[in-house]
Amino acid sequence: MTRKAITAGVQTRAALYLRVSTGRQAVNDLSIPDQRRQLEAYCEAKGWEATAEYVEPGNTATDDRRPSFQSMIEAALTKPPAFDMIVVHSFSRFFRDQFQFEFYVRKLAKNGVRLVSITQELGDDPMSVMMRQIMTLFDEYQSRENAKHTLRAMKENARQGFWNGARAPIGYRIVAAEQRGAKIKKTLEIDPLQAETVRTIYRWALTGDGSHGPMGLKTIATRLNDQNVRTRDGGRWGISAVHQILTRTTYMGEHRFNTRDHKTKTPKPESEHAIMAVPAIVSKADHEAVRVRLTSRSPKWTPRRDG
Repeated sequence: MTRKAITAGVQTRAALYLRVSTGRQAVNDLSIPDQRRQLEAYCEAKGWEATAEYVEPGNTATDDRRPSFQSMIEAALTKPPAFDMIVVHSFSRFFRDQFQFEFYVRKLAKNGVRLVSITQELGDDPMSVMMRQIMTLFDEYQSRENAKHTLRAMKENARQGFWNGARAPIGYRIVAAEQRGAKIKKTLEIDPLQAETVRTIYRWALTGDGSHGPMGLKTIATRLNDQNVRTRDGGRWGISAVHQILTRTTYMGEHRFNTRDHKTKTPKPESEHAIMAVPAIVSKADHEAVRVRLTSRSPKWTPRRDG
């Protein structure tokens, strides 16, 4: 930054906030560099000094659970604030929730910090405030519509047998299946080593290990740890990890997508699930038998039907 503004003897300090919505954009897209270039040019033209930069590579703006955003807000709300204004490419980079947007703008204003969009220049008069609110309300609506269309496409992708990008369940690995245009479609295949651990867990739950009868969750976890069988990450087994393996429909060949709300983590009705066919590691009969046994042994461990 070559020019520095002196307003009434005080240097104007700006914090640049740069954000893209997804990790994929952060890696493949020029959005962050483009934003940086445009924000720096804007500040230089105004004679402001960019004293801080906060980059959010792959976080949605529908909530405030963003590490860089929180660091920026904390710096802005110190007394005195670390900078005089926050500069963004558009208001949607800051927030896509109208209520939260106004909440933070007012908190910043109370501490003498302004929010400036280089593509939506507005003042502080009532008409400008109303225009900003209309813009942010539209951003929120557009974000909800985009999320709805994206989810619809991902559900259809799962129904066609393709993986949507999350980490594969233990017992499987992600492999390239086919290429459609620039996109490489992926699916799941069985990982022989991990799959044997899954089969062992089911066998112990149903019939035991030969010297002992059918085992419960705690006994299975203890036996795995005693035999130095590690989880995929090299850790020790716990009751929850064993329970998840014994109740996931994935292992009988039916992976369920869109089973929980990504924000609240609450279960969604089965009518909203998308079933993806995958290679089965255990039979459907064994899977159902384990579910029945789990319910009868401990009703509080209500079997989940997540994929």
